[in-house]
Amino acid sequence: MREKGTALKSGAIHIPLGDKRVADIVITHHAERRYADRIGQGDSGVHEIAKWAWTWLREGRITPYYRNEQDVYLVDDDLVMVAEFADLPDQFDEAGRPLHRMIVVTFLGRMSETIELRDLKSYYSWLRHSRRMTLMKNTRKRR
Repeated sequence: MREKGTALKSGAIHIPLGDKRVADIVITHHAERRYADRIGQGDSGVHEIAKWAWTWLREGRITPYYRNEQDVYLVDDDLVMVAEFADLPDQFDEAGRPLHRMIVVTFLGRMSETIELRDLKSYYSWLRHSRRMTLMKNTRKRR
C-alpha cells in the first residue's frame, strides 16, 4: 500500500528505516492473520494494518530488535514483527539510492504479554529443542 502524501521529485515518497528507504508496504496474509490472533484491535484488515505501519514508520516507532538484525523489528518497544525488504524496480530517491518495499511477514506478538519474546534467540532455541524431543518421542512410540 503506497503512502498518500507529498511526493518527491521522482514521484515517490519514502521513509527511512535503518539503511532502507521504505516507499511501499505489503502485509502478507499470514501477517494479517497473526495480527488478528495476537494483537486484535478491532478492524484489522490489510489496509488498516498498512495504515498503522505507515504511522509507525512516520513517527519513528519501529526499531530493529537487535542492533545488527535486519528482519525482526519492535514497534513501541513491545510489538514484535518480522519484515523483509525488496528493491522497488526503477524507483530511486533524489540521491539516486534505491527505494524499498517492506514486506511484513508476521507479527510474533507483544513482549508485555509473551515473556518469551524478550529473548528471541533463546526462545527459538527452546522451540527447536522441544520440537526435536517431540519427534524423538513419537518415533519411539512407533517402534
